[in-house]
Amino acid sequence: MQVSRRTILAAMALGASTFGAQAQSLADFYKGKTVEMLIGYATGGSNDTYARMIAQHMGKHIPGNPTVIVRNMPGAGSFLAVNQIFNVSPKEGTVIGLGAPTIALDEKLGTQGVRFKTAELNWIGRVSPLINIVFMWKSSPIKSVADAQKSEATLGGTGAGSTVSIYPLVMNNVLGTKFKLVMGYKGSNEAMLALERGEVEGHSTAYEAVRTAKPSWLKDGSINIIAQLGLKRIKELPDVPTAIELAQTDEQRKILTAIMAASEIGISFFTTPKTPADRVEALRKAYDETMKDPAFMGDLERLQMGLDPMSGADVQKLVADVASISPELLEKVRAAYPEPGKN
Repeated sequence: MQVSRRTILAAMALGASTFGAQAQSLADFYKGKTVEMLIGYATGGSNDTYARMIAQHMGKHIPGNPTVIVRNMPGAGSFLAVNQIFNVSPKEGTVIGLGAPTIALDEKLGTQGVRFKTAELNWIGRVSPLINIVFMWKSSPIKSVADAQKSEATLGGTGAGSTVSIYPLVMNNVLGTKFKLVMGYKGSNEAMLALERGEVEGHSTAYEAVRTAKPSWLKDGSINIIAQLGLKRIKELPDVPTAIELAQTDEQRKILTAIMAASEIGISFFTTPKTPADRVEALRKAYDETMKDPAFMGDLERLQMGLDPMSGADVQKLVADVASISPELLEKVRAAYPEPGKN
């Protein structure tokens, strides 16, 4: 069947006019509005720093150029913020959130305090993977994971649902380390101050958090990094083993891999469930453009912070993949995963 040139041109004009109307509608919606970026972490850490830089530049890439502001809501390992976004925030694309990368696994495991469904959140994009490290102060007798398997070592802890607390306890349960968490610090910055004061022997947090807040520690030997908590070694720490590499059995490796996969979700942002699809796509597009914005990239470079972005659609798939863990492996992960409030 032949289609006339006039029909083709008419269809193209209709498509262009529909796209133009949609873009205008989005601009009309966001113009003069404030988009809130709700962060499930305390101020001053790497998550907060990334969020504030993105907020500074993202507004100009959203149709209508709304103002983007940051509000911190730390607590319960970021669950307070994620619960707020899922259950309370308006479902209209005016709230963007950042929570712990383990929230999908927490939901799957039925962790106490979870009142959200991660697959129903609309994921906007990732700025960087989140590789945690375990490190000890230079005066600590714990110089390796093998030492930590023999002797107790105190680590500064934050919320029960945070990777700061989860990962060391997983190492205890799977690898037999004897880390004892001293809980109650409001964020990694506070826990690192406690480390300097001698209140604890070590800490576990994102490598970026240390590089941002305490870069001198990585240069002057103040700390000894004994493990990194990701699927593979990062280029900055080629001689530090991953927890997975320290596994002694195939079962241990599978359990640790399932848990450490959260490192790939990393520092990822999302908006509310039931947000209109066109606004989700507009936020994803604005986020992608921000990741390539020379001014944003320049800010990252000045602070020596990494950038390894992932699209919102790809993060959405990563989150959905958590649901594919086999029931057999899930039970083993459940046994290794710490219960809130228990060391």
